Amino acid sequence: MGATKHGHQHTHVAGWLCAYESETPQSFAADNSTVRLDLDNEPQPDLVLMMLPECGGRATIDDDGYIEGGPELVAEIAASSASYDLHQKKDAYRRNGVREYLVWIVGEQRLVWFELHAGEYAELAPDAEGILRSRAFPGLWLEAAALLRGDMKTVLATVRRGCESEEHAAFIAG
Repeated sequence: MGATKHGHQHTHVAGWLCAYESETPQSFAADNSTVRLDLDNEPQPDLVLMMLPECGGRATIDDDGYIEGGPELVAEIAASSASYDLHQKKDAYRRNGVREYLVWIVGEQRLVWFELHAGEYAELAPDAEGILRSRAFPGLWLEAAALLRGDMKTVLATVRRGCESEEHAAFIAG
């Protein structure tokens, strides 16, 4: 993968998830880790964020270090793989109960954040401030426009604001 069509974007999404994980003890982020969804699907998504099993998460980490089951959030950087990420992978994640699926479609400079409702994915809409807010992870906020323009200072400030919110405080309090 090229640095300007995947690697740089990947680093930015990883930084955003790492910032959230650092403030959320019941979460676990991973990069390029095999996820054993079912007998037919073992994708290696770009990034995952999962709730630790002891905190109510559905996915577990097996003795070999692999993720078993659908994590709460999967993120993909889709350059040459956009069609695959938006169809086959998306369907496998949906069937296996991945609650949220974020896809950065590099060629279109567009982010799509899907949320699972009644077995189907629906696109998550930004709020009045232009912020996408995770429902699976309270306080995981993303200003998509800032991420797309590479403004990590704003991206990190936004997730910090989310981690300082009442909803995040209630979430980490249990």
